[in-house]
This record gives sequence, C-alpha cells and structure tokens, in this order.
Amino acid sequence: MSAIETVSEQRCFGGTQGFYTHVSEACGGPMKFAVYLPPAAENGPVPVLWYLAGLTCTAETFTIKAGAQRVASELGLALVMPDTSPRDTGIAGATGDWEFGEGAGFYLDATEAPWDQRFRMYSYVVDELPRLVQERFPFDMGRQGICGHSMGGHGALTLALRNPGRYRSLSAFAPIVAPTNVPWGQKAFPRYLGDDKKAWRKHDATALVADGARFNGSILIDQGEADNFLVNQLQPQRFETACEDAGQALELRMHPGYDHSYYFIQSFIEDHLRHHAKALAA
Repeated sequence: MSAIETVSEQRCFGGTQGFYTHVSEACGGPMKFAVYLPPAAENGPVPVLWYLAGLTCTAETFTIKAGAQRVASELGLALVMPDTSPRDTGIAGATGDWEFGEGAGFYLDATEAPWDQRFRMYSYVVDELPRLVQERFPFDMGRQGICGHSMGGHGALTLALRNPGRYRSLSAFAPIVAPTNVPWGQKAFPRYLGDDKKAWRKHDATALVADGARFNGSILIDQGEADNFLVNQLQPQRFETACEDAGQALELRMHPGYDHSYYFIQSFIEDHLRHHAKALAA
C-alpha cells in the first residue's frame, strides 16, 4: 500500500483541511482525496463521515462548496472526500462525456474491458482508502457514516446497503436511487458491467432494498422539487415505495424551489451532519 503524500493543509475552524494523494492499487494509478480533521482529533480518535460526490465532481467540490467544516468542527466529526473516479487513465472514451468515464465512476467495480483495469471505485472506497486513512489519521473506524450527492448519493446508499454494519449513519442529497431504470444508469452500467441486468441490481439502491438488503437505522434523503433531473434521472419515489414495502426506515424530505446545485447542499448540510453525529455519538 502506497504512502499518503500531502498536497496542502490549511487551518479551518480550529481544525485542519487537507488534500492528499497516493497511488491506488484498486484504481491502478494516483488518486486524490480530501480530509477535514476537527479540533477534537487532537485529543483522540473521532468519528468519520465519508462524502461521495456526483458526476463531474472531484475531491475539491464538496470540500470547497458545501460549507461543511464549521459544523463538523463543532460536532467533532471528521470528513473524508474521495475523488469520483481515477484520472488520466488513457482509456479511449474515458473523457469527453460528463455522464461516463472519468468523473463518473458510479462507485462500482467495472467487470468489462477496458474499464475493469482502472474503474474500481467500490473496492477503493469500501476497502483500500479506509485501510489507508486509518493508518494516517485519528479516526474511530467503529463510528463511520456515509453521505453523497446525486451519483454519490447512489454510491452512499448502495455501499451502505451492501455492507451492513460498516456504516452507522446514512444520508443523501438528490440521489440516483434507481439507476437501472433511468438514462444515467442505462448508459453507464452496460459499459461498466455488461448486459446482465442481475449484476446491475447490486448497484441499484431500490433493487437492493427490494431484494432484501437493509440499513440498520433511518436513512435521510433531501430532494429539491425544482431539480432539473428529478423526473428523468432521480425518481426518489421509487426508493420511497421500496422502503415502505420493506419496512426500511426512511425520511424523504422534498423542498420546493431547490435545484440540484451546491446551493441546495449548503442549505441542508448542517441537518445532515447533525443526523450523522447523533447516530455516531455512542
């Protein structure tokens, strides 16, 4: 496992906001991620919240735009922001399309060539990066939560549902809850995973709940009603129905006037951080 190299570190709300790189085995090359350490980390291990960003985003997007550090500092909550895919892969077709390839890893392990050599974001986020950061940072790995936006909301939901007990808190902003049924997933999944739709279901939160997966706790989802992607790509009612049928605790909050942007995330990030901190407090 490669060593972490520091790109930059700045003081932020009494804690430290850093950007780091390392060479990833899972993704076959250098990867960048961000970490916010609250002041409480100076006194011992702190709970950690993983944030997965959406299409076109990087490790910088949430870190810079969401305004999460102030509340994370108050709550003693560490934040980890991975990139959304490997970069500079050299794979033909990996760039030039914002809905697929670099910047659009969908938090899965590709099984189809040539994507299977580099696009292994599931293994990266679930296995490799946690092992790496726990060696470097004072994290209490028994108290992990996960959150995400859009494609990252899809990632947060599917990773938590597929790894029961790993994450003690779960939330999402405007997640892609049923990628097997919407254009974004129907475009990416055949190229990453092949044509077997049974394989797709493992990366579809609505299908996972319908197939018996559960999260041990209440899931918080915020969705803007003025989101341009709401009808064609997001369709939260699919997940809501699956959770109702399965008895999975879910709080889906619909917000008039809010869109898909980080202005929406800024408006409700404090609610999400407090949701996670409450679940991770014990």
